[in-house]
Amino acid sequence: MTHHPTQAESVGFVPPSATADSPKPAGLATLIYCNALPYEQAWHLQRTYHTARTEDRCHDLLLLVEHPPVYTMGRTTQDHHWPGEAQLAQQTGIPVVRTERGGSITYHGPGQAVGYPILRLTDHCAGPKTYVRRLEDVLIATLRDWGLTGRRRDGLPGVWVGDDQPMKIASIGVRITRGVTMHGFALNVSVDLAPFSSIVPCGIAGCRVTSMASLLGFAPGLPAVQQRIATHFAEQFHLTWIDATGPEPAAFVESVEHLSRAPLEAPLMSEGAP
Repeated sequence: MTHHPTQAESVGFVPPSATADSPKPAGLATLIYCNALPYEQAWHLQRTYHTARTEDRCHDLLLLVEHPPVYTMGRTTQDHHWPGEAQLAQQTGIPVVRTERGGSITYHGPGQAVGYPILRLTDHCAGPKTYVRRLEDVLIATLRDWGLTGRRRDGLPGVWVGDDQPMKIASIGVRITRGVTMHGFALNVSVDLAPFSSIVPCGIAGCRVTSMASLLGFAPGLPAVQQRIATHFAEQFHLTWIDATGPEPAAFVESVEHLSRAPLEAPLMSEGAP
């Protein structure tokens, strides 16, 4: 478990101030790092926070995690996108989890920066398409910090690199219910790319997958990448981190279980840029 700073300033984020172009103060949000977190636990935490956010019992939140190896299936997964659970398990020994997020099947594993924003969407965006574009902007800005040029491809949510033969470096799959977001994005930092070869990544035929480490020739530290994601996310969604913690998974699970039973003590401020 990598130790992370416990103060918002230590992740390199300076809270944005109100300007003539952005008269509203930044919204308050919670930033949580939790590496080595099994996918099922992260999914449970998302559902708990999602319920609390819809009931105004917590602020917006960004959960940044790293998962043990797992395949996740979204709502658009089709039979030809994967060999089936039994064959995939035999080939890779990696479990499969079916989810309600958008998109098809993908892989998560160590060395991948996964982000789950729990946001009241109307505080930040006009709708889902704008939201996905803003997530792409966060990831493109993060790649730029390492001298990498990320791009969009029409009709294919996520971030790509390369011109002649584009390779996917980040995937996006979200769900929005009761006006609050769930699921999110995954940026390949130094993740093992071999498990992607057993599926059709994101359901895209001929999709080639890459990572920051493959492009740079060295592996950036995951905490550094997470910190830059947090900074760009706060800028893009006009947020101020009121808390930034990196607890052990067990302690975090306990704290969220408490949230599911207790109201938010501090008054909410959910102002955000339109």
